[in-house]
Amino acid sequence: MSTSTEQLTEQLAATTLLRFATAGSVDDGKSTLVGRLLHDSKSVLADQLEAVEHASRSRGQEAPDLALLTDGLRAEREQGITIDVAYRYFATPRRRFILADTPGHVQYTRNMVTGASTAELAVVLVDARNGVVEQTRRHAAVAALLRVPHVVLAVNKMDLVDYREPVFAAIAEEFTTYASELGVPEITAIPISALAGDNVVEPSANMDWYGGPTVLEHLETVPVSHDLTACHARFPVQYVIRPQTAEHPDYRGYAGQIAAGAFRVGEEITVLPSGKTSTITGIDALGESVDIAWAPQSVTIRLADDIDISRGDLLAPSGDAPATTQDIEATVCHVADRALAVGQRVLLKHTTRTVKAIVKEIPSRLTLDDLSQHPTPGQLVANDIGRVVVRTAEPLALDTYADSRRTGSFLLIDPADGTTLAAGMAGDSFATAKAVVVDASGDGADDKDEEGWDF
Repeated sequence: MSTSTEQLTEQLAATTLLRFATAGSVDDGKSTLVGRLLHDSKSVLADQLEAVEHASRSRGQEAPDLALLTDGLRAEREQGITIDVAYRYFATPRRRFILADTPGHVQYTRNMVTGASTAELAVVLVDARNGVVEQTRRHAAVAALLRVPHVVLAVNKMDLVDYREPVFAAIAEEFTTYASELGVPEITAIPISALAGDNVVEPSANMDWYGGPTVLEHLETVPVSHDLTACHARFPVQYVIRPQTAEHPDYRGYAGQIAAGAFRVGEEITVLPSGKTSTITGIDALGESVDIAWAPQSVTIRLADDIDISRGDLLAPSGDAPATTQDIEATVCHVADRALAVGQRVLLKHTTRTVKAIVKEIPSRLTLDDLSQHPTPGQLVANDIGRVVVRTAEPLALDTYADSRRTGSFLLIDPADGTTLAAGMAGDSFATAKAVVVDASGDGADDKDEEGWDF
């Protein structure tokens, strides 16, 4: 089966999928917005709505509490706050959606990193009565760090400020100025009332001064890029397939999920970190041979040469292969309760490869109020965002996060118990930020420690 790039692009455009995340401070009405979006777009099953109505009546509420559509944990319902990331799948005639509803409480900011890491759009809620608060700035910073290309500022509870335009305009200007300094490329501000349904799915009759799209209209029409030629093609090997059966005595295939870009039969590739080269002789997808495959398809690639390739290796076009390195400078969001300190031994997981590493330096920690860098903090604690320098035991084929969100990201893991410590993004912090210049040979841990981590 042969598929041209033009046909492929048309197929993708006809079935576009938008991944988006919601974030907001506590009591900004985020779960109500998500519930309203699902309800008014007819994406709620009858039995789900009936269960919400029953739960609302048992709590003495006359109208159904739409926040219960997403706040599924008992603790969430009892406390009236979102704790865990909730994923919802829904569709309209124009587009399919995967929604990550992330917590707003400051202690759960790290959960937003999980929800927004694969998002193409982030909806940041602000209570019209309170305006932009510290948690709003934190969410904007996380969205900028994760290079989320589209941000929607949803100014909620406009009904509680009498739908006044000056209130909305002041909040929109303050947030837009702050987010622009972070390098967020596109910001759309929408005044809404999630409780009343104003400008969520249907236009509001109470805000005739607003002429922009509703939240759903913007979600349906925001451009999602599927330009295959603009992506650096990357294929992390997950598994080597050697059936060694009578039917397939010499079959050797490398299975995994394409992280970015597209691969074609006949293309010359380089295997990293070894640097050996070969040519793609076949691509198997869903039991069939194809001439081209693209992200995020899971496929098996066959090569012309028998090369020593195993899990954790990366295949890339020979003319566009990333450089390998053992010294990584990155921004990390610290997600564990235990601190991350200079000299600490960790495991670094990058795509399908996990290697030993040492934290050589923590040059700075980000101060969200004014975006200044607090120098040499010594350690990072839960919810901190900071710069780190890490030395790995083996070379890694890392892109910068600005070039590839999949192959420019990594996790730092505690080798003792497997706890995820931090989510890292290689390269510069923000789109407009300058790189933090550090001395990778500074006063951090020695290349060899008492347990023999010698690199």
